[in-house]
Amino acid sequence: MALSVPKAPGVSQMLKEGARMYTGLEEAIYRNIDACKEFAQTMRSAYGPNGMNKMIINHIDKQFVTSDAGTIMRELDVEHPAARLMVMASEMQDAEVGDGTNFVVIFAGALLEKAEELLRLGITTGEIADGYEKALAKALEVLPKLVCHEIRDCRNVEKVKECLKASIMSKQYGQEDFLTDLVAKACVAILPDNATFNVDNIRVCKIVGCGLTKSEVVHGMVFKRFVEGDVTYAENAKIVIFSCPLDIIQTETKGTVLIKTADELLNFSAGEENLLEAQIKAIADAGVKVVVAGGKVGDMALHYLNKYGLVAVRLNSKFDIRRLSRAVNATVLPRITTPTQEELGQCDKVCIEELGDTTIVAFRNEGKNSRISTIVIRGATDNYLDDIERAIDDGVNNFKALSTDGRYLPGAGATEIELATQIASFADTLPGLEQYAVRRFATALEVLPKALADNSGLNGTEAVNLLYLAHREASGKNVGVNIEAEKPETMDVTESADDEKPKIYDLYQCKHWSLKYAVEAAVTILKVEQIIRAKRAGGPTAPQAAGSDDEN
Repeated sequence: MALSVPKAPGVSQMLKEGARMYTGLEEAIYRNIDACKEFAQTMRSAYGPNGMNKMIINHIDKQFVTSDAGTIMRELDVEHPAARLMVMASEMQDAEVGDGTNFVVIFAGALLEKAEELLRLGITTGEIADGYEKALAKALEVLPKLVCHEIRDCRNVEKVKECLKASIMSKQYGQEDFLTDLVAKACVAILPDNATFNVDNIRVCKIVGCGLTKSEVVHGMVFKRFVEGDVTYAENAKIVIFSCPLDIIQTETKGTVLIKTADELLNFSAGEENLLEAQIKAIADAGVKVVVAGGKVGDMALHYLNKYGLVAVRLNSKFDIRRLSRAVNATVLPRITTPTQEELGQCDKVCIEELGDTTIVAFRNEGKNSRISTIVIRGATDNYLDDIERAIDDGVNNFKALSTDGRYLPGAGATEIELATQIASFADTLPGLEQYAVRRFATALEVLPKALADNSGLNGTEAVNLLYLAHREASGKNVGVNIEAEKPETMDVTESADDEKPKIYDLYQCKHWSLKYAVEAAVTILKVEQIIRAKRAGGPTAPQAAGSDDEN
């Protein structure tokens, strides 16, 4: 008879055998803080224009070479629960603004690192969390006063380029002028008069070969494929879009046809052919020059399309069909019928072009009625093109944000140091223990400009000291780190003596939400006192019973 071993009293006796529980400072809080510090330290080296790339090989052996924090975190598949809270905060930042994901992780890690110092001094997690929340409220109160630039006309390409340059520079340093020009032209061209800007209306087509400077903006859509028939060009074309295959229509029910003679067989085949020809002739008579199909184009249909001089394009993706219908203002038809004039789309030019050894179909709309722009980017490798696409996505998301709120803050660490200066002064006015947490909040803000300087090969501590010295003066609130200097040096980021030193602006919305999400993540992690990991029933790799049906 087996001896029954009693379970230890407490929470463990209520859980399944094998469940683990960590509690208290040493087991839970410090362990969470250590994991978050390590994760933030990993991401810190990728911050800023001179941030280092990471090479990530995910679970399906796909390789990524990038410094984009959102992509790195998405492919790392972080398992630690506290670090995942930081990742979730960063994902919310990406969904809200589309930029500033690395800021959230680095700042949240810095807050937790400073909190650890306070915990070792005997201050409780509740007091630290209250102090951080008071400091956040003060920071959000000060932030609007630091606005140094505002865009009122989103259709002014030169003004837009000036503000988008910093966000693209942080991903592709050295190529920012060319890429900013592409993004600004593509976004301004399709900016609606009354509706909100939709980032999905800016498409990216990546074609390997040549160099980045051969990239261009196409007003319309581009697909990496060839047309189905012999006709390859149409101008001022009316377009009909079908979501179904372009072939002889199959009957909905099965039936049997009894054919007794050769004449009956010939007549039966001719009937199907005549019906298909009549359908395509009716489409051509409606003024259509281009037919887009969502499935295969049959041989017989292709013959009649060539006969009536129609361009035939096949698109396999239903999402591409929807975007094309939006681009040419057409209605997607579910079956082959003669379209009305309201259902037809309009395009200035549909043509075949060759870029390197890749053939593309271009739907170009050069007029003001263009609804979608495509940025065709060229490059040597797929990894390089993917990284360029991420930089373009950041620029497009920034344009969307500035179209709703055009306020900008000084970049290059200027905003962080000014906030740190004012929050440190605010801490001196507080009577309770929260003042220590508020002061640590101000110190944590120094991590961002310090990382910017360290990644540029400068002495971070000396650069932060110089920034504090400049910000003590009334006119120094726009002074940031000069990452192009050979030794620690500051510069006014809102003044540009020449084109070599562009103005560096940070989006107000980006900084506002970054601070909120970083503090919320840090406070949530600090308030975790117990970690209870329940054992899974059977486990994910439980062995199958012998003789089960799955083996047969």
